[in-house]
Amino acid sequence: MTPGADNHTHGPRKVIGSKQIERIGPGDLTELVSDVGPVPLHVGAVLFLAETDIDTPDPATVRSVLAERLVRIGRLRQRLIEPGCGLGRPYWFDDAHFDLEAHLSQVRCPAPGDREAVLSLAVDALTRLLPRTRPLWRAIVVTDIADPHGRVAVVMVLHHVLADGIGGLAILAHLVDGPHTTAPTDDPVSISERPRNRELFVDNLTERLRMLRHLPWTLARVPAAWAELGRGTGGRAPRCSFNAPTGARRAVSTAEMELETLRRVGRCGAATVNDVLLVAVSGALATVLRRRGERPSELVISVPVSARSAAAGGQLGNQVGVMPVRVPLVGTPTQRLVAVAHRTRLQKATVRGGSAAVMGPWFRALAATGVFRWFIDRQRLVNSFLSDLPGPPTPLTIAHAPVTSIVPLIVSTGNIAVAFVALSYAGTLTVTIMVDPDLVPDLEELTTALHEQFRHLADAADPTAP
Repeated sequence: MTPGADNHTHGPRKVIGSKQIERIGPGDLTELVSDVGPVPLHVGAVLFLAETDIDTPDPATVRSVLAERLVRIGRLRQRLIEPGCGLGRPYWFDDAHFDLEAHLSQVRCPAPGDREAVLSLAVDALTRLLPRTRPLWRAIVVTDIADPHGRVAVVMVLHHVLADGIGGLAILAHLVDGPHTTAPTDDPVSISERPRNRELFVDNLTERLRMLRHLPWTLARVPAAWAELGRGTGGRAPRCSFNAPTGARRAVSTAEMELETLRRVGRCGAATVNDVLLVAVSGALATVLRRRGERPSELVISVPVSARSAAAGGQLGNQVGVMPVRVPLVGTPTQRLVAVAHRTRLQKATVRGGSAAVMGPWFRALAATGVFRWFIDRQRLVNSFLSDLPGPPTPLTIAHAPVTSIVPLIVSTGNIAVAFVALSYAGTLTVTIMVDPDLVPDLEELTTALHEQFRHLADAADPTAP
């Protein structure tokens, strides 16, 4: 349910006297105040490293390389400071007691030592709190994996206030082998002296005046934001058993598909890969719902929409809106794909991500009044989430070990018991299914259904298929 940023990644750097104050942006604040559920609002990824023909990944070398590269990212050495009432949004501040060992660890893969065991360990890392007294991230090097496609794995977890999906990919780009001439964001200037309350008050007042000056521009974006939210295209999301308040446990599964196959499917319906994914995940959800005796005619899947410009692609923070898409469950796969592609074209605004200008303030107002969790546990806006990230198109290495697979991780919140996140890497699209296992004990069936949906879509796009 997190809409992301209103306009920019993080607050502009402002110099007051000899100090700089770097506030988090409106979208970052939305992510921060949305962190009220039984599972912390984290994002992450698992990178599997394989052996080569002549060598296997050395965990000590991998850890040493990661340590060297992680400390170069200025934001990962900073804490988030929350000032008092009337002193403005939280700001980033150098952690004088930064200790890399508190963030980067190494563990043996638990039994039976396979890919699923690594993913279970990653889910545990994703759902454990990150102390607010330290920089908001953790990394784990997992060793002794009994899988030739990944002998070592790297688990990376960030609090969502640090980065959206695209920002997370910027961190990834800095961790893999290759030239690293710049950090994945405008590297923050070291701030070792905390600003005084008077300076924070003046800075906050200045920011408020700036917001007032930009108010006409913000109001002008509302029609585009309304279109992106799909208002006027339907009422509430259908009721289904996947929408119930979630608890503290999470389970994960993955499905993979060749990216070119999905592109070929999309071309048959004048659709994007994201449209194809919407049809596939909704079809998988419908398959499991039918086995539960539920037969909705459509589902509403919320899709994040990046508001980043090309110049902001390497920045951290959150710049993303949301686009709830009503996906029909009736008709052939091709008919459903054509319908979804038509709806998403109508909802895509000229100003991408503009919906955050509407949803962000609304969510922050709910959080300020203490009813945000009550709202998301009972919301009837969407049935599930789907995030689709364009990952690296070519193979990567870390410490010269090939990265064979990248599994993205997200946390579902509120009454969303099933969420999906997809990431393309070197021609393969990996879809991660994250569920509350107490509400969705049939995760294996859901994963099988997703594979079947991909196959049905591929067959429909292949004229030679029987």
